[in-house]
Amino acid sequence: MKKVLALVLALAMAISLCACGGDTPASTPAASSQAPAGSTAAPSGDPKAPSSPYLIQLVGATSGGTFFLVMNGFADMLNSKLPAWFKASAQSTSGGLEILRLLESGDADFGMGQAGVARTAVDGTYGDGNQPKFTNLASVTYMYPNVMQIAVANDSGITDFTQFEGKSFCAGASGSATETNTQHMYAACGIKYSDKMQFTSESQSVELMKNGQADGANLIAAIGAASVTELYSTGKYHLLSFTDAQLDEILKQNPAYYKFTIPAGTYANQNEDIKTFAVANYLYVRKDMDEDAVYMFTKCFYENLAETQAIHKVLGTNFKLENCTDGATVDFHPGAIRYYKEVGAWK
Repeated sequence: MKKVLALVLALAMAISLCACGGDTPASTPAASSQAPAGSTAAPSGDPKAPSSPYLIQLVGATSGGTFFLVMNGFADMLNSKLPAWFKASAQSTSGGLEILRLLESGDADFGMGQAGVARTAVDGTYGDGNQPKFTNLASVTYMYPNVMQIAVANDSGITDFTQFEGKSFCAGASGSATETNTQHMYAACGIKYSDKMQFTSESQSVELMKNGQADGANLIAAIGAASVTELYSTGKYHLLSFTDAQLDEILKQNPAYYKFTIPAGTYANQNEDIKTFAVANYLYVRKDMDEDAVYMFTKCFYENLAETQAIHKVLGTNFKLENCTDGATVDFHPGAIRYYKEVGAWK
């Protein structure tokens, strides 16, 4: 009897050892099968998806504008590539601080914004310069440069920005980042807003220019913008250059600004370089967003780089890992940092 019992116990122990040696823990994440372009380290594996997808709101500026079109494209891509993680939709706004306020309050999750405006938000220096500081903003990635493109009619006789004083000028939507940029230009050039100032979207600005109802317009956008292309193609409009002295004063208005030259020939009928300035456009997230979610969000767009760049032409040569932290004015979200460190892109 003792021999039989010993044999049974030995057999049970052998079976147990074999089972332990052959199993793989169910919680081990599957390794990613694709490394992002330009990466120097292999991804360490995706975190476990949530029990139900995150319902996220992506916000851009006015409907039909670049910010909104990019955010709408991002939402579509998330829904297609990561349905277990996200159920995303895009929302239009007037832009500027409204986008950042929606993130700050938690009424939106990701949004496009200018680096300069974001800096004023976290510093509390927007408006009259003595405002509540935004504490729920974090950077995800650099997107593309926003270039100030000041349109004027060829027959207007305007050769210097100071000549816009007292004239009709399209400043951008009221409260938008574009209007903030316009305010800075007017202040730096020593001129004041007039009662003829127009607060318009990009498309509205073009229409007012073409109808002779505006003397000039701030068509801030990426190089090759459809609005500027449309005006130049008529042969009746051109972009105005700032003087070096004006640019020096403009750059004092916000540390995120930098000088930018639009080379001759960028647009049809553009026969000379345009001296202007630019500011980085960024993708922001509310700081309290789940780290794994931001990690997967960031990874999605960089590991599907060709498709991301195809969402809008402004991303084509600008959205890439080597640019991901360029021109940052707001601290990055830990989820984005985690991805950039993983692929060797964190600077």
